[in-house]
Amino acid sequence: MSGWPELQWDTEPTGPLKGLKIVDMSTVVLGPFATVNFADMGADVIKVENGEGKFAGDMMRHAGDSPTGDLGPIFSSLNRNKKSVTLNGKDDDDKAVILELLKHADVFFHNVRLAGMARLGLDYESVKAINPGIVYVHCAGFGQGGEYEKRQAYDDLIQCASGFASLFEMRGDSGRPLYMPSLVADKTIGLFAVNATLAAMYHKEKTGEGQFVQVPMFEAFTWFNMVENLWGETFIPGNGKMAYTRSINPNRKPYPTKDGYIGLVPYSDAQWEKFFELGGKPGVFQEPRFATYTERTKNITALYALIEEIAATKTTDEWLPLLDEHNIPAMRYNKIADVLDDPHLQQVGFWQEREGPKIGKYRTIKHPVHYSASPANIYADPPTLGADNDEIRGALGMPANDE
Repeated sequence: MSGWPELQWDTEPTGPLKGLKIVDMSTVVLGPFATVNFADMGADVIKVENGEGKFAGDMMRHAGDSPTGDLGPIFSSLNRNKKSVTLNGKDDDDKAVILELLKHADVFFHNVRLAGMARLGLDYESVKAINPGIVYVHCAGFGQGGEYEKRQAYDDLIQCASGFASLFEMRGDSGRPLYMPSLVADKTIGLFAVNATLAAMYHKEKTGEGQFVQVPMFEAFTWFNMVENLWGETFIPGNGKMAYTRSINPNRKPYPTKDGYIGLVPYSDAQWEKFFELGGKPGVFQEPRFATYTERTKNITALYALIEEIAATKTTDEWLPLLDEHNIPAMRYNKIADVLDDPHLQQVGFWQEREGPKIGKYRTIKHPVHYSASPANIYADPPTLGADNDEIRGALGMPANDE
């Protein structure tokens, strides 16, 4: 066995994390969303999957149509720039491969419950024993010490328990709580996990000390939700009025124009005054209920109703240049399919078309963050299940799966 394998890529990674070595045992969305960020930034990410069962590997491989049957659209978005190796932690030979990788890794990243990892001998203390400097990142549903600690967690459950789903009810949408039609909890906590991992790596760089890092979905997403929505319960005693008034304003939405919709947010005093002037209501801004930021916040529902009334007086194409001329923030409303043809995204190369020997021709998304000295890049297509078994086992001096 010869340490961390020297991985071969389609093109050379150029990002700021080039050289960072990550063993990734995460699945579905949260973990892979975190680790694709590392991979886009140049880290070596080896995705360890169980190759057994009818629907083997990361279950998200099998969600949606794909040309290979194991490269579903969400999986493909979340797992480019990674290697896939199939290993079963219950098999002694496979576990030896996992341990050899972990012995030389900088980061071990997973979302398996801790009791399960302990049964496999892959808990923090066991991994630390062979690699004292490891940064061991566990994405959990709930933090240790609370009564939910051992419960399962999914995006819907976290939206439900964190108070996030209740915001739709408070705003009056259908008179009931709703889930955001996006995997917003998974992706938000994925970004928390990126921050947490990089913070732990910075600590290691300064001190040489690895550590156990737990990123609990419930606590992290509740923190995310309550930054603005703690509101009237911030100071003690509270007034019972939770949720930022602007967030739950039923009139906060794209506004109808004569021929469509528009996003419109006058913000400064000067912008509000000019907007009402352009809308033929020059005296509104002088009303006491709208004269100051504090009063506008108290009367935000009535204020946004006036925006809706004024927006309906012109077409979208009439509004946009007029609002731009007077520096009033506004954007054209895009349906989700329109985003594919958005001119700004086209100009910055946001959408990229690639073609791979197994996946065929497909659309992917450029990493959105710009680094002037070490740009993130796409250097490998998403791997089919176990595509890199021979490369990784061979580099470690271990027999191929069928030997």
